[in-house]
Amino acid sequence: MKNILFCLFCLVAVYSCAQVTGSQEMGFEEYNPTSTLVVPGEEITKAKYPFVDVHSHQFRMATQDLSELIGHMDQMNMAVMVNLSGGSGDNIIKISENIRENYPNRFVVFANVNFDEVGLPGWGENAAKQLEEDVANGAKGLKIYKSLGLRNKDINGNRIAVDDSRLDPIWAKCGELNIPVLIHSADPKSFWDPMDANNERWLELKTRPGRKREANDPASWEQIIAEQHNVFKKHPNTTFINAHMGWFANNLGKLGELLEEMPNMYVGIGAIIAELGRQPRNARAFFIKYQDRILFGKDSWQPAEFPTYFRVLESDDEYFPYYKKYHAFWAMYGLDLPDDVLRKVYYKNAIKVIPSLDPGLFPKD
Repeated sequence: MKNILFCLFCLVAVYSCAQVTGSQEMGFEEYNPTSTLVVPGEEITKAKYPFVDVHSHQFRMATQDLSELIGHMDQMNMAVMVNLSGGSGDNIIKISENIRENYPNRFVVFANVNFDEVGLPGWGENAAKQLEEDVANGAKGLKIYKSLGLRNKDINGNRIAVDDSRLDPIWAKCGELNIPVLIHSADPKSFWDPMDANNERWLELKTRPGRKREANDPASWEQIIAEQHNVFKKHPNTTFINAHMGWFANNLGKLGELLEEMPNMYVGIGAIIAELGRQPRNARAFFIKYQDRILFGKDSWQPAEFPTYFRVLESDDEYFPYYKKYHAFWAMYGLDLPDDVLRKVYYKNAIKVIPSLDPGLFPKD
């Protein structure tokens, strides 16, 4: 009888251990615990001041019902949306007509350049001429996608470097027309780093393997970033908005050095709010010091994600969640920016860089 009881006890113990062990066997992807920390703070669904989103993408703006966008914009206090995906030629004309006929002061469109024929005689001059026509037809700036430096090739099949001299007429034309260039070059450096336990973007690379790059695929991260900076330095009379803080939001000391070195460079905060929210004191000091050079931008048009931006910039809240674990598995903290800094980030710097914006949409102070 004792032996039977002992065996039953062993079976129960083994079963219990198996249950405990099973509950502990999960991947990093699944582990996403709800915080038990109780601290003051709440979601901010509406920005404190009217703001300009200098980094949005609307691919159907030539025909879409803009009132749907306006509804979301009004709810969050977005005064102006800058659509960076304007294309060129007829598409710019149609988008400009749609804006003008419906909400003439609430939307801005930027043109894009087609790099497919780089290498043909006179390509640079022709591209600059087309850009001038696009501006005459309503474009207020130029957006350069990350494909330049990564995927775009000339007529001979060679990678087009960001600082390729054949592109110089475009940058010069932007300076001549007094329009900004919002440029995205490369991707986070972690995409080039080994995909191992030391890589902060491991989960993103696992779930989106197409974003992983080898050391020189198609060039090193350092080379592409250097090419971008070469353009800024070579064209000091042209204003550049470096998207995603130039991928230096995780190294604000270095970014500060670059801002000092290149006075024609501004930075947008699209898609890197998670980097700022994990270093509140350091980021706050950076925003105060460089308050004249930072612009609000979100990138992906997901209205439900904007409150995280407002909360990081405006509040002094602690340890609140980010919305994409694969971007950031850490919590956010508010920067509690002063009102005068918020005004510059939200709208004053954008008015300075994109002078066509309607000042009547913003406070007069």
